[in-house]
Amino acid sequence: MSQERLAPIVKWVGGKRQLLDEIIPLLPEKFTTYCEPFLGGGAVFFAVQPANAVVNDLNADLIAVYETVRDDVESLIASLKQHENTEAYFYQIRDLDRNPEQYQAMSKIEKASRLLYLNKTCFNGLFRVNKSGKFNTSYGRYKNPDIVNEAGLRAVSKFLNESKIEFCSGDFEQVLSRCPAGSFVYLDPPYDPVSNTANFTSYNKDGFSQNQQIRLKECCDELTNRKVKFMLSNSATDFIEDLYSGYDITIVKARRAVNANAAKRGAVDEVIIRNYEGGKRI
Repeated sequence: MSQERLAPIVKWVGGKRQLLDEIIPLLPEKFTTYCEPFLGGGAVFFAVQPANAVVNDLNADLIAVYETVRDDVESLIASLKQHENTEAYFYQIRDLDRNPEQYQAMSKIEKASRLLYLNKTCFNGLFRVNKSGKFNTSYGRYKNPDIVNEAGLRAVSKFLNESKIEFCSGDFEQVLSRCPAGSFVYLDPPYDPVSNTANFTSYNKDGFSQNQQIRLKECCDELTNRKVKFMLSNSATDFIEDLYSGYDITIVKARRAVNANAAKRGAVDEVIIRNYEGGKRI
């Protein structure tokens, strides 16, 4: 692990940057391969900087961003410099996915540049899509958003090129089934809602139901049987705590910042669930 943590290049719902000081000491001291099936912004992944990893996200456009940063970061930076921070331009770029033919005709660099631009300029950095899979977050009205983070992008590109990282975009179960004994898996799925209105699962059009949470827990049982260590983050709901009652559960405080009402962005209980004890990684 590198001495200096890399910062995520995108802001993602449920990002773990604020909890790294609690998560990192709980990681196992040694593992052969790092696996993260719900990558998102990748705060833990970039903090650990594993030499060997398999990382996945259901959002194929997000995975394409990471691949572009790895393969052609300079062209991506050049593209990002062409964007404008105006409301009219924002909606013009946001609505490109309303025309499937036009969107599919865009290059991989153009799509990656679009996602990063929207992430930096949309309201609260919230990547959200509607039931048709179209990006629908509004303009953020930020005076000086950091659209072109050249140093951060180049640092991430350097890490991705110096390590053996496999990128995937598919169902989490497919990724987990491949993890060999000795691997470590960090799981940060869409959270179980703490109320009927607090649903944080719209990062993709299909959502993440309680049935999906149960399927994930069954995968965790399989990992345990195969002697693969895992750590899982989720909401501290009765459902989740009951579901994982046979595992080590640690309660942590996290600040959620996706509510439109700033007064409702206070600290809430989350759980860190593990199938192993100890952990002194620093």
